[in-house]
Amino acid sequence: MSEDAEFRSEVRTWLAENLTPELRDVTRKAVSVFIDKPYNLAWQRKLNEKGWVAPHWPKEFGGTGWGDVKRHIFASECARAGAPNLSPMGLRMVAPCIMRFGTPAQQAHYLPRLLAGEDYWCQGYSEPQSGSDLASLALRADRDGDDYVLNGSKIWTTHAHHANRMFCLVRTNRDGRSKIWTTHAQFANKMFALVRTSSEGRPQTGITFLLLDMATPGITVKPILTLSGDHDFNQVFFDNARVPVSNRLGDEDQGWGVAKYLLEFERAVAYAAGLIAALADARDFARDIGQDNDPAIRRKITSLGIDIATIDAVEQGVMFAMASGGKPGPASSMLKILGTECQQRIQEFQLELSGDYAAVHQPEARRPGSNHPAVGPSGALVASARYLNGRAASIYGGSNEIQRGIIAKLVLGL
Repeated sequence: MSEDAEFRSEVRTWLAENLTPELRDVTRKAVSVFIDKPYNLAWQRKLNEKGWVAPHWPKEFGGTGWGDVKRHIFASECARAGAPNLSPMGLRMVAPCIMRFGTPAQQAHYLPRLLAGEDYWCQGYSEPQSGSDLASLALRADRDGDDYVLNGSKIWTTHAHHANRMFCLVRTNRDGRSKIWTTHAQFANKMFALVRTSSEGRPQTGITFLLLDMATPGITVKPILTLSGDHDFNQVFFDNARVPVSNRLGDEDQGWGVAKYLLEFERAVAYAAGLIAALADARDFARDIGQDNDPAIRRKITSLGIDIATIDAVEQGVMFAMASGGKPGPASSMLKILGTECQQRIQEFQLELSGDYAAVHQPEARRPGSNHPAVGPSGALVASARYLNGRAASIYGGSNEIQRGIIAKLVLGL
């Protein structure tokens, strides 16, 4: 047996012994990429005890030190077994930034807590007027001695109501404002002219990256309910919240570089393993309702399988680049587009299979351990909620339209 085959067997055996029926049920009924915090942390503790909680981390920081093949095997086996997804905010997103830009003291403090699940992170990026145009953010952070004083708000902050930590982009220098252009008519000669009214810097200038304690006085979290009735998102308000300067990651006014580095890891998600598992669920659903031999259904399943194989090939290239010490680069944008749009097609397919049962709103039956009976076939229980939640996948993390612009610029030179 080859080394990789032995590793796959080891992972499969360990998962069979440690993945409880309750945790499998959590995954089966999950409608969001974010598993409820208690189950998320319960699974993280098991992985941490085994030393497998951070497959992408270098060994010197407490990670596995695995190569791209072992990481791929592990992700595939976890998806096949129905293991819950861990929250990506800490382990996969802010952790690489702390390793790259953090001081030794910050690394020694945060990284062990990340592994152990002692810190549960949320992301403070988007604002009411700054989403895909993130560089226009306006949350103020005024320097006052050894503190920054924050005023403003963040929005669409996933799991902020559960988190005890936030990584946050703030504006520390208001000279780095967006250039403003206005159009006015020159009626005398019936011509139009563009007039620059401000030329002070670029909008990315003056942004700083901070690590916040969510218990800081002046921070208030208010819920945002989704179309499916779930509470994943929030708006976070800052009213003279004081954050120590020592919580800054990287240099003042240079947070945009940290943010871009983080976004590459946010977008370079390993989609293929989860998509394979989702398509397998859809195939089982079709069989359960007696439609698995319908030619149209079989064509749809085959087409989705081809899409997933393409995504898997792109992921392999990204993993090779990262294993060689590189960054995901523009391939992360390609992967984000392919992965989220394929995910949405699978969700649409499951919705079609559900028929009239997709209209039944039954959040109580979706709760892990619930005794509330489900209406209709089991595959229809989560189809509608997954479809509604999945509409956001091509928007968050930088909309897919923005990703296409990044590819046009960095790959095609347009």
